[in-house]
Amino acid sequence: MTEPLDVLAIMAHCDDAELLCGGSLSKAAAQGDRVGILDLTRGEAASVGSVEKRAEEAARSAEMMGLAVRRNAGLRDSGLINDDASRSIVVGLIRELRPRVIVTHWGEGRHPDHRVAAQLAYDASFLSSLKNYDATGDAHRPDKVVHCLLFREDAPQPSFVVDITDHIEAKMAALACFESQFSGKTAIGEVFGGGDRPIEDQIRAHCASHGSRIRCAYGESFWTRETVELESLASDGVSTF
Repeated sequence: MTEPLDVLAIMAHCDDAELLCGGSLSKAAAQGDRVGILDLTRGEAASVGSVEKRAEEAARSAEMMGLAVRRNAGLRDSGLINDDASRSIVVGLIRELRPRVIVTHWGEGRHPDHRVAAQLAYDASFLSSLKNYDATGDAHRPDKVVHCLLFREDAPQPSFVVDITDHIEAKMAALACFESQFSGKTAIGEVFGGGDRPIEDQIRAHCASHGSRIRCAYGESFWTRETVELESLASDGVSTF
C-alpha cells in the first residue's frame, strides 16, 4: 500500500491543476507534504495537442512541481458526467491514494467539465468513506475539500489565500511544460485575453491581484464550506491598513 497523500488535486484536464493551484501545490511539496494530481480526463477533445503529447507534458510538470504521484482517471473529455460509473472510478482512486485534503475546481466555469469535476470530486470524497460503496479499495474519507477561486469573477470572498510568492516561478515553469496548450496564447480556458498580452503575463497579473488580498506579491485563493480557524486574534498576519 502506498503512503497516503497530504494533498490531492482532482481536476478535469491535464494543466488545470497547474493553472488553478500550481503555486500552492509546489509550495506544499517543497515543505515536505506528499502532493498528487488526479486528472479526470486525457484531454482528447482539445483543439490542439494530442493525448500522447499532453501525457508527456503532464509527466514533466509533475516532476517540476515535485509531486509524489500523478494519475489519470480516463474519463471522457468534454463529456464528463457525475454518474455512478464515474463516481466509482474516482472513489477507487481516492481510496488508493488516501489524501487528507482534496483540491478541485470552483462550481462554475465556461467548460462544462469544470463544473462537473467540482461536484464529482466532492461527491466521491464523501462516498469514499462508505464501507459498502461499490468501488475498489478500503473506505477512506478526506478531511477537507477545497475549491480554487483563481480566475473566477463570479466567486465569493475567498476563505483563505496561499502566499505563492516564492513559488510563482515553479508554477510558471510547470505551466510552460504544457507547450501544446499555452505557447503563443493570449487567453485560455477561464483566463480571458488582455489584448496582445501573453498568457504568462495574464496569469501573473491574476496571481498578483489575489496576492494583494494578503499583502504579498503573488497568491492563489480558495474557498471552503467550513469556517477557517485562527490560533488566536493575534495570529492573523494580514494588515487592515
